[in-house]
Amino acid sequence: MRKSRVRKNGGRRWLRICRSGRENVTTEAWRQLSTVEGADGRHRCGWVGEGKIFEGRAFYEDYHDSEWGVPVHDDAKHFEFLILEGAQAGLSWETVLKKRAGYRAAFKDFDPAAVAAMTDEALEALLQNPEIIRNRLKVFAARKNARVFLEIQKECGSFNDYIWSFIGGAPLVNSWESLGEVPATSKESDALSKDLKKRGMSFVGSTIIYAHMQATGLVNDHLTGCFRYAETVNL
Repeated sequence: MRKSRVRKNGGRRWLRICRSGRENVTTEAWRQLSTVEGADGRHRCGWVGEGKIFEGRAFYEDYHDSEWGVPVHDDAKHFEFLILEGAQAGLSWETVLKKRAGYRAAFKDFDPAAVAAMTDEALEALLQNPEIIRNRLKVFAARKNARVFLEIQKECGSFNDYIWSFIGGAPLVNSWESLGEVPATSKESDALSKDLKKRGMSFVGSTIIYAHMQATGLVNDHLTGCFRYAETVNL
């Protein structure tokens, strides 16, 4: 693992994660937020949330505890998160997570070859599917991105080898204490985003790619006070 330098640019990604649930939380209070204590007594990254404004969002806790920040080395899982992160653009992560099962069914269990082969008619039909976000650009981008994904696999042996090469093959471990310290982008996400765009992918801006890196464990952005920080550092 490698330590990456501290960058303080406002934690914009973190502010968006639960924005639909923070109507009464000031931006400054959110930035200063560190960890929250769950019913089980364990401290988690503050974006998991607590209190009335976060009621009904227990799935965040499950996602945080079991997936977020765990290093991914499976191409299918990388493809899944590329679709989901792209769908999240301009929306809250909560919205996408709630529709995850719908995306899995609509996009062929996240099989890039199957998605790459989807017809215009099949994609048009998805625009009537309430189980996904019915945005034409995002839906059609899934097929385009799948085709680029396959090209990368052919060129590099696997998408996993390709994406991890941008950070030297080992997770970048940060040591943030509050949400306001967490960046929305990094030099690595900038470089990866630029290359993916050059290859023809859409909805892969640096902010989206940094979120992908966080989710798939290329970057460890668990706060130091979170119980998962120590657990994921050694993965």
